[in-house]
Amino acid sequence: MWNADSEQTETTFFDLGDNTALVCVDHQQYQKVIVPQLIYMTYKVHLGLYEEDVELKLMTYDYEVVIVYENFKGTTLQTNPILAELSRRPDTQRRQHFVVLISHRFATNDAMSAFVHSVDQVINITDLANLKPVLRRGVTQHRELYNSFNEMLKSVQSL
Repeated sequence: MWNADSEQTETTFFDLGDNTALVCVDHQQYQKVIVPQLIYMTYKVHLGLYEEDVELKLMTYDYEVVIVYENFKGTTLQTNPILAELSRRPDTQRRQHFVVLISHRFATNDAMSAFVHSVDQVINITDLANLKPVLRRGVTQHRELYNSFNEMLKSVQSL
């Protein structure tokens, strides 16, 4: 979990009902803007610092929000291992995450770019200071959409 004093991560277990976030951003200056806003929004935050670490965390925890930097560890959108891993997950697992792409190229809330890259929301680097309201709106819309879907799915499965 993010420790504001030492600016390092520590292993923290989540309790049932916690708001959880995984931040896959390898630039400290971006982390320093993103993580405090997530904490203010009552998220318990883990940092994913390298590919194997992120894969292990995704297998171990159910994160509500996963934030991925498009150039994580020098990759491109096409070679980003985190985005590839998330897209390989079964639909039922994938729908549990609200995936945010942090981008230099795409505009904030560009729905077509989000769709093309299999994420739920795009936030441009220049809008990181506004992450909190943008993310809050996106997560709320996501919950409303999938809440109805999941209720319908439960109804159909019970037949």
